Amino acid sequence: MMTPRRFPPPWSVTEMQGAFRVDDANGQALGYFYFRDDDAVARQARVLTRDEARRMAANFARFPEMLRQGDANARQGSPIRVTPA
Repeated sequence: MMTPRRFPPPWSVTEMQGAFRVDDANGQALGYFYFRDDDAVARQARVLTRDEARRMAANFARFPEMLRQGDANARQGSPIRVTPA
């Protein structure tokens, strides 16, 4: 008997204050990508900028699609929408 998936797709990205959160279809938080608003401060502290964190969260949210379709086809997929908290 096949067990149900633990983190069902689709995964979504929500912007929070200082981070992007990736959730599965049930609302379970799967990952957080923290950033600094000021690019200069982020580079000095060696942490992610807002744009870097947003892109990483969106790519992470595509993981189920990449597994289903294969890496080459998933890159051509639809963009992940980032919603504000």
